[in-house]
Amino acid sequence: MRRGTKWFILLGSFVIYLFDALEIAVLSFALPAITKELGLTPQAGGLLATATLLGMGCSSVITGWLADNRGRRLALIVSMTVFVALTSALFVVPNYGVFVALRFLAGIGLGGVWSVLSTYIVESWPPSQRGRAVAFVLAAYPLGGATAALVAGVFMPDWRLLFLVTGLSALLPLLMVVFFFPESKAWLDERAVRLSAVEGESGNVTTRELFTGPYRRRTIIATLVAVCAFVGFYGASTWMPSYLSTERGLDPRQVSVFMTILNLGMFLGYLAFGWVADRIGRRNAIILSLTGTGLLIPLYGLVTNQSVLLWMGPLYAFFMTFAGLFGSYLGELYPTRIRTTGAGFCFNIGRGIAAFAPLAMGGIAASWGFSSGLILSGAVFLAGGALMFFLPRTGAAPEAIHNEQKEPAHHA
Repeated sequence: MRRGTKWFILLGSFVIYLFDALEIAVLSFALPAITKELGLTPQAGGLLATATLLGMGCSSVITGWLADNRGRRLALIVSMTVFVALTSALFVVPNYGVFVALRFLAGIGLGGVWSVLSTYIVESWPPSQRGRAVAFVLAAYPLGGATAALVAGVFMPDWRLLFLVTGLSALLPLLMVVFFFPESKAWLDERAVRLSAVEGESGNVTTRELFTGPYRRRTIIATLVAVCAFVGFYGASTWMPSYLSTERGLDPRQVSVFMTILNLGMFLGYLAFGWVADRIGRRNAIILSLTGTGLLIPLYGLVTNQSVLLWMGPLYAFFMTFAGLFGSYLGELYPTRIRTTGAGFCFNIGRGIAAFAPLAMGGIAASWGFSSGLILSGAVFLAGGALMFFLPRTGAAPEAIHNEQKEPAHHA
């Protein structure tokens, strides 16, 4: 791919993922007003977040199939169109049942964006720079969360207008993809080979291929790693403001400051770990990320001094950058033919199963306190780090770790 094209894809993907993260995060800021207007219980309000994550889990199959069979660009356009339309539609949502349904369907689009963007970067950047390139794009996630906080401060408590504005604002990056994003050359080359083949890989990609031959083991283990990572992440992050306010006595303004600084630490961690991944390998970087988080977040749950909490938050968040590392690593576990399907399956199935983590954490907090929940989250992160040792190292050309597959030499 031409040099200018890879930089355009990098910067364009950063902007797209920032809007994707904004659409995901804005619900948490709108939830208090939604709960009040619709007369919801806390459990019913939490189900809105769960529905979003379940939709993301479903995106692993839907978007992966579309991207690997019909092209990365089309899959990205469809994913963005879905969440733009359905997020904006919440402006006129009539009742709770429709709200849950729309949020679930929007989650399919929101989850699909990660899969396609990660694949785009893997297929457009050389292996020696791929870790930091993908991490840079996915570093937009904490910035999207910070942007959601700022936008919510302007429009709340009018949550309907908030969803309309944030939904329609994503039309800008959508139009950028429609008019300026090229199709992945790696996918075009692989597609041409597939269509011209007389036998072998001439058919459409299916999820079943992830569980055949050498891919079965890595799909199962990588999915379990993602489950551990996201159960720990969503279990802790969903309730972090409540932990700071109820168990550590921070007022709402202090909670906002603490969470902003925490997100800044995560942003810097994404950038730093992208560089680390290119130096020590993607697998080792993920192990370091999950282990560091697993050791530090229980300490954060035990600390009572507010000054220590202030600097320790961004420290543990600095290590909680596994999602950015998954972008390059999972894509390199699979060849071009099934790359989006494979990476998206592992990542988004992990997020889908983790949809129930906030509910579980709420139950733990009610019985033993949020501190106990954070300690348990740390143990889950450590389990994910341990499972990584059973997966292969990557970092060479995308097809180099697939020696057991007789593929043409059409590297990303």
